[in-house]
Amino acid sequence: MANKRMKIAILALQGSFAEHEKIMQRLGHETFEVRQASDWDKQKDGLIIPGGESTVMLKLLHELNLFEPIKKDIENGLPVYGTCAGLIILSKEVEDAKSPYDRFATMNISTCRNAYGRQMGSFAAIAPMKGIAEPVPMTFIRAPYIDKVGEGVEVLAEVDGHIVAARQGNQLVTAFHPELGEDTRIHELFASMLK
Repeated sequence: MANKRMKIAILALQGSFAEHEKIMQRLGHETFEVRQASDWDKQKDGLIIPGGESTVMLKLLHELNLFEPIKKDIENGLPVYGTCAGLIILSKEVEDAKSPYDRFATMNISTCRNAYGRQMGSFAAIAPMKGIAEPVPMTFIRAPYIDKVGEGVEVLAEVDGHIVAARQGNQLVTAFHPELGEDTRIHELFASMLK
């Protein structure tokens, strides 16, 4: 059954936000970019936090006064999907956290940053993912992985013994970048979480 048209906010401070926009629009949803506090005031059904540099994104979230309103809305149940850096920003704990800025820390997971090494640690895999019928292509770029999950977190996918996708209530995270490929099924999964 097709979802009705949703309005999705995409954090557009840095990283692969344009690719997420294209996929959500291909699926028939409306998107808008969040670059400043006034953008966050618009009506929205969900939020995507893209991959990129988590330290830079956190600095800008705080400097632009976006941090508190977004965190509050996520805590109040706004569906959110974080890829790579977005996963780090949503994590309660991060090993080797470099940023002096607070994270949203709304998801009960512990994460290893750049767990697969620097740019040379980038790779592709195909693995099964809970809730999706066939295996999913996964592109990892200096990716983190989840090393521990807490109460309420469902593990959705693992690669080489590491957790690379998880869900907690209205929060979905992947350590990989589905927006960089043609497969839309993970974005469809996120759309199915929207009210």
